[in-house]
Amino acid sequence: MGYKVIAHNTSTASANKIHDDDVARQFGFRGGLVPGVDVYAYLCHLPAERWGRDWLQRGTMTARFRSPVYHGEEVDIEGLEDGDGVLELTLRDPAGEVCATARAAVPDALPAVPDPGAWPSGPAPAEPPLASPEVFRAAPFGSIRAGFAVAEAGGYLDDVREHLALFRNGGPAHPGWLLRFANYVLTANVRMGPWVHVESTTQHFGVVEDGEQVETRALVTDVTERSGHRLVDLDVLQLVGVRPVARTAHRAIYQLRGSVPEPASVPGGRP
Repeated sequence: MGYKVIAHNTSTASANKIHDDDVARQFGFRGGLVPGVDVYAYLCHLPAERWGRDWLQRGTMTARFRSPVYHGEEVDIEGLEDGDGVLELTLRDPAGEVCATARAAVPDALPAVPDPGAWPSGPAPAEPPLASPEVFRAAPFGSIRAGFAVAEAGGYLDDVREHLALFRNGGPAHPGWLLRFANYVLTANVRMGPWVHVESTTQHFGVVEDGEQVETRALVTDVTERSGHRLVDLDVLQLVGVRPVARTAHRAIYQLRGSVPEPASVPGGRP
């Protein structure tokens, strides 16, 4: 299985300046980074094509972002299914460098649905504090809400170059659209300078249909430092009403090595 996409940087005007060419070059990149959540969306195409709604209702995917994807590049996604029904995905840039990998599958049975009561639900702070280990450990995250409307979904699908009829013909919300809110719940609760999404593992529990509202809740599960980068891990639960639709282990570098720990975003700014 194979799929090609002309990568598109949807976040050039974002408060997260890692998507800005000039700022990204200060950190040694060739230009602004295409958001990891959009690279994740590119990787979703082959599993969605292979398994359809079954994957959206109970499937899984783990994606790791190894090197940047840049605007305007044609990336090549290869999918190989092993004997256990796992689809191994590799995304390469025009030079053949591996930029991202993923593993997707549809288990025979839906795993135990998590208890929403274990995730806090409440407003995010009006003025989010500057991200730090102490802040991440000090208070629970506030949750955020967003409605899904089929009439507005086409713009998102255009952004991530998705043409599958599953999503285009009045279909459910795209997993990449849902994953964007794992970023948004982070930026709703803390202020950061340039930051990078590096990994996500998602378990789907159901689909989001037209007119439904999604609440995104998050727990901070770890704060670490690696090679001079500061990382945060989130356990993100997304619900329609009281019904869980997705749970994601979401990792980000919230402070890049060598960066000055000053906010580059406005309170509540989107990545």
